[in-house]
Amino acid sequence: FSLSSLSCLTVTSPTNIACIKYWGKRDAGPNTPLNDSVSVTLHQDDLRTITSCACSPNFAEHMLWLNGEDCDISSDPTGRFFKVVNGVLALLCDGNDADDVSAATWSNMKFHISSRNTFPTAAGVASSAAGYAALTYGLACLILSVKSGKAVAKLENDLMVKLSGIARMGSGSACRSMFGGFVAWRAGISADGSDSLAEQIAPETHWPDLRALLLVVSDVKKETSSTSGMSTSVATSTLLSHRVSHVVPARMSAVEAAYKSKDFTEFGRLTMMDSNSFHACCADTYPPIFYMNDSSRLIVNMIHAYNDFFGKVVAAYTFDAGPNAVIYTTTGHLVPLLQLFLRYFPSQRDDFVSNGAIWRQTADHKVDGALADKIEHAVGRPPEIGVKEGAVKKIYCTSPGPGPRILLEKDNECLLDPETGLNTYCVE
Repeated sequence: FSLSSLSCLTVTSPTNIACIKYWGKRDAGPNTPLNDSVSVTLHQDDLRTITSCACSPNFAEHMLWLNGEDCDISSDPTGRFFKVVNGVLALLCDGNDADDVSAATWSNMKFHISSRNTFPTAAGVASSAAGYAALTYGLACLILSVKSGKAVAKLENDLMVKLSGIARMGSGSACRSMFGGFVAWRAGISADGSDSLAEQIAPETHWPDLRALLLVVSDVKKETSSTSGMSTSVATSTLLSHRVSHVVPARMSAVEAAYKSKDFTEFGRLTMMDSNSFHACCADTYPPIFYMNDSSRLIVNMIHAYNDFFGKVVAAYTFDAGPNAVIYTTTGHLVPLLQLFLRYFPSQRDDFVSNGAIWRQTADHKVDGALADKIEHAVGRPPEIGVKEGAVKKIYCTSPGPGPRILLEKDNECLLDPETGLNTYCVE
């Protein structure tokens, strides 16, 4: 790592799925939210963003590639990418360290960034959260490595908290992807957003029995972006203001307590109620916003019937700004739920389920006839309700996971040419 030559490293970052949703900006400038939110960070073994960052005084300009495509960032010098770059530089390169070069030297440095997702982009699976967390973390690790002349192994918690505020400038929920486990984003009250930061409530090891199924109902870009939808909701939804002032505060305290005590019944109930509340605000927006579709609603009804069968909440759905479902549950219900979804959403794809071992377990699992009857009574028989193959594109089986990580050279996942700093990744 050197200031006089090309330096490069690669990081990965997780996505996160909120249990208490963030919807609506208090101030679009510092990108601060109207309300607190909290999420589960999903494991990077199953879903992650991979981002390679390079810097060199010889680069002519900043460049960004997303999923192999060149992004024209030069046309928006005040955009989200530059807010993150400038934020990390301001935090780490103020020139006050005894061993630091001048801030002017760093301000003239150019960065090349190549990033790709192992899951659908802009489809309501928090891809922007993972992407901007990876960008923030990758830039910080690269700059600190160049300053010290050696690779950085890990960033301290206090620095990660500060960096979460910078990641927020790229995408609000990105601040939560800076940590693993169960993570809150405190809305803050300062006008400049300095106290709008992420906080880890529990590490990824806290609840070993917790599992998640992500059902990709759509893998295409959603019609209404989150940013556009939030703006319209804030301007027109009377339900949103009630949610922010009367619903979320108590719900945040309750869901944090439930997670800490591993009370799935309460955790699941609150998660589903908040998902419903969020989408009700979207429907209350004028014109209304509908992120969920028929497959989404079928999944909702299936989960309620499943819970009714067991007499308590043992599985919980949540939907971000898109039709894709995340089902939280525990280990003992993972295979039965997956078997249920495979029955209603069949596929011939060999990679339909991300975890082959769990997929194979469904073949050996004996179907509970009474449970099957309960589901059929609630939503109908699979052939009769007209669900076509492909209604669900893929199912990911995952669990809570850690925050961003630095990859080693031996991992061989760098997306930039180490000699030129140009993108090497292309979609197959």
